[in-house]
Amino acid sequence: MLTGADVVLPTGTVKNGQVIVEGTRITATAPENARVVDVTGHWLVPGFVDIHNHGGGGASFTSGTVDDVLTGIRTHRSHGTTTLVASTVTGDMHFLAQRAGLLSELAEQGDIAGIHFEGPFISPCRKGAHSEALLRDPDPAEVRKLIDAARGHAVMVTLATELPGGVDSVRLLSEHGVIAAIGHTDATYEQTVEAIDAGATVATHLFNAMPALGHRAPGPIAALLEDERVTVELINDGTHLHPAALELAFHHAGPDRVAFITDAMDAAGFGDGRYMLGPLEVEVADGVARLVEGGSIAGSTLTQDRAFKRAVTIDRLSVEDTVAALSANPARLLGLDDRVGSLEPGKDADLVLLDADFGLKGVMRRGEWVVDPQLG
Repeated sequence: MLTGADVVLPTGTVKNGQVIVEGTRITATAPENARVVDVTGHWLVPGFVDIHNHGGGGASFTSGTVDDVLTGIRTHRSHGTTTLVASTVTGDMHFLAQRAGLLSELAEQGDIAGIHFEGPFISPCRKGAHSEALLRDPDPAEVRKLIDAARGHAVMVTLATELPGGVDSVRLLSEHGVIAAIGHTDATYEQTVEAIDAGATVATHLFNAMPALGHRAPGPIAALLEDERVTVELINDGTHLHPAALELAFHHAGPDRVAFITDAMDAAGFGDGRYMLGPLEVEVADGVARLVEGGSIAGSTLTQDRAFKRAVTIDRLSVEDTVAALSANPARLLGLDDRVGSLEPGKDADLVLLDADFGLKGVMRRGEWVVDPQLG
């Protein structure tokens, strides 16, 4: 029994609340002889759910071995991310199919919640930190190859839906229960609306790698913000977004349609230096990752505990809205909200303990401390 904390529930925050853990689950009643841990003066929030993450701890989900991938997963778990989708970057189709096979094994073991393919079906005009030589149009047959290679564990594919085959690929993904995400796109407002109507439901890192919002040509940003069917990803690291842009997204999309992501690369939780992101070299300086050639931002070094603290202390979001963006909304998007994303009886005992200043003190995943707060 964890007692005395401010506990953030789907219905609001309970002062001096308690969370009871039995085995791997949260339960409504305490078993006999339950150990009582006093966490007064802390916050208890659900474990974070990251739907867009390329690696961490010096390890890449795109190119590393199984042990490397596990290192990245453990790094992010130690920062509160108890549910993680592994994202790839653009590569040739054979290589991506091989990666899908490796990552699907980890999904089958329960280490990751699925695979997100970011590229190669993206616009060369908005490629960001993706190799232009490896980009291709989203031919539905090629998209299907990646889905099949993931053996049922593909959860999301990012597409520039204005490219030839883009809208048909959205329909294919929707039919197979895979999230079609609009990103790295040069689409117009009208083309974006068409893709949403075809079944696209996510904006990949809104504002980044897409045309800016214009008053005569509003582009994809307006279409993605205004449609209630779309969840918008935001990278809240202070580099990818100006605070006013984040406020704009929350105001127009509302707190139920925002998912904070890390878009993390190898350097997350590791440090400055030179890294490879797919075939491209990245320089990380002062925590900001940029391509060595061209200087484009190359993912982030963000961890979700930092995103949480920034949201409530700098962006002045409510704790409840921040929890929704980090846990409940992405869990619902993945169809995992019956197991994770909120502190409720019957769900996995995935939780994060924060101190009064929102610093991370403890992380529990499925009833076991990943980061032990050592409070008695």
